Amino acid sequence: MKRILVLTEALAALFLLLIALLTAGNVVMRDLFSVQIPDWFDGSKLLQGIALFWGFAVATYHGSHICVDILWEHVNSERQRLIDLIATTITLVFLLAMTWMVWVKVASVGSQTTSDLQLRLDYFYALAAVGTSVAVVLAAVRLVNLWHKPSIAIRSGNQLGS
Repeated sequence: MKRILVLTEALAALFLLLIALLTAGNVVMRDLFSVQIPDWFDGSKLLQGIALFWGFAVATYHGSHICVDILWEHVNSERQRLIDLIATTITLVFLLAMTWMVWVKVASVGSQTTSDLQLRLDYFYALAAVGTSVAVVLAAVRLVNLWHKPSIAIRSGNQLGS
């Protein structure tokens, strides 16, 4: 399990790095040589989508996405676990729907390409779809861990299953 998490985190970070390098490289090229990297804007948008979907997987597993814990903080640990179970179940349902729709988009993109380099969009969309699929798997693992390990300090360190 740790290998999957490390790989997922590394891929999300790699795509963020690629966005930063592409953007910074384009700024340097534009300022120094008055030329742009072809398709830099489309590339950065596509890479951002991939990074976001892989980031969803990591955030969902660790339960570290943005939360409003007004109620959660004021109840006992049993009810905290129940709230986390409900929230993770809802997250899993929405991730399943999103994953389905992203794969439908991959199947329907056809032979669309970027304008300058003619890079096929389906490869980028497929990488994002794999990220959402990993998010579904990790959400399911989190749900199972929450269900079977009630003694876990759910919010302390957010290290379920480690």
